[in-house]
Amino acid sequence: MIKRPAEGKRLFILDTNVLMHDPTALFRFDEHDIYLPMVVLEELDRGKKGLSEVSRNVRQVSRFLDELLLQAEDEEVTKTGIPLPSATNGDLPTATGRLFFQTRQIEQELPKELPSHQGDNAILSVAIALQNDITDHTIILVSKDINLRIKATVLGICAEDYYNDKVLDDVDLLYRGSAELAADFWEDLNRLESWTADGQTYYEVEGDVVKDWYPNQLIYSPGEENNIEAIVKSVTESNADIQLIGDYRKDNHAVWGIKARNREQNFALNLLMDPDVDFVSLLGQAGTGKTLLTLAAALTQTVEHKRYNEIIMTRVTVPVGEDIGFLPGTEEEKMTPWMGALMDNLEVLNQTEGGEWGRQATNDLLQRWIKIRSLNFMRGRTFLNRFLIIDEAQNLTSKQMKTLITRAGPGTKIVCLGNIAQIDTPYLSETTSGLTYVVDNFKYWQHSGHITLMRGERSRLADYASEHL
Repeated sequence: MIKRPAEGKRLFILDTNVLMHDPTALFRFDEHDIYLPMVVLEELDRGKKGLSEVSRNVRQVSRFLDELLLQAEDEEVTKTGIPLPSATNGDLPTATGRLFFQTRQIEQELPKELPSHQGDNAILSVAIALQNDITDHTIILVSKDINLRIKATVLGICAEDYYNDKVLDDVDLLYRGSAELAADFWEDLNRLESWTADGQTYYEVEGDVVKDWYPNQLIYSPGEENNIEAIVKSVTESNADIQLIGDYRKDNHAVWGIKARNREQNFALNLLMDPDVDFVSLLGQAGTGKTLLTLAAALTQTVEHKRYNEIIMTRVTVPVGEDIGFLPGTEEEKMTPWMGALMDNLEVLNQTEGGEWGRQATNDLLQRWIKIRSLNFMRGRTFLNRFLIIDEAQNLTSKQMKTLITRAGPGTKIVCLGNIAQIDTPYLSETTSGLTYVVDNFKYWQHSGHITLMRGERSRLADYASEHL
């Protein structure tokens, strides 16, 4: 029988995958208590070997537990529970939650169809036993395994997903990077001033609407006539400075031969070509032009403007089908099969006259400026004056995304591309993806920009498939 310190609390039983996903989950339940079944410790022990992100997380969990046990009394470990420090309180007094370990054998109380030697079923046995022992408290099983939560619910156990890693409650709330102005926007302003500097037109506006704006957000007027497209350069509670953006839909403003085909693509090129914007994120379904626009801007600024020394492209190596196994060659040769998008877009960008020989020579020259790198070797590196492209970023966790972005040195620009509707990584969803994480957290920074590309421009076949399949 566990001695509980207070009434009305909840006891959370943590599944192994929660700790594998977030090592700091031990400290994320505030005043509530945590219970770790012995089978969870066994599964953590089996998962500690290796160089994967999961293995590193397991080792971090073990270090946390070891530190807590070193500071605990024997009575706390076996009966009253170990006090848990709060992850958000810093040096403030510790939280009221406590950590309990399974210290006794629990009899099997599951249907005979559920064998006790399986780890998930052993956790269910612990949950049922705790429900029987602690009748005046709510026992909640926390797991990222949907099937375990289903089995728990069928057996009458309260089960929940791990919500602390969610960036948003609903992906529809994710920042899109653009806002349409009301038809009477200009009439409702309290003050409006305009000026030109370095060939650019600026406006200073004052009104209630600007409180909902973010730095480097696209704002545009409705309708086709007298359409205004501008970018928010700075914003306060009631004032904002906006700048009219360039029009990359015209032939004379093409970037490496590529023209924008819609409003969002035009704004994306404005962000990609702006040296004052260090971080850009582009979201959109297949065929919206994310990779093509980014490569065109990268080549223009690297080869022609000499703004960057080279282009680095990387992505998560998560297969859609069966894994084809180990690949021979160097790091770049191993990554080449994963970079089909790069090769396909280089064919579009390499429209050189002079026949096949001329195209091949230009293609070889372009590939000298583009380096393909694996995510596995990014830790500890620093990129100086590089244009770093992170493709398929929706498959990254928030921790992996932080590791990559903190590699940026002086003069480096990072561009994240992805489609959060196509996540291939287990235990990641639209609301927990690292791409969602950076979009939501960077929207307040004046040196970052984001845009969601809405319209596909690949082909009518691809557009129809995206809408109807």
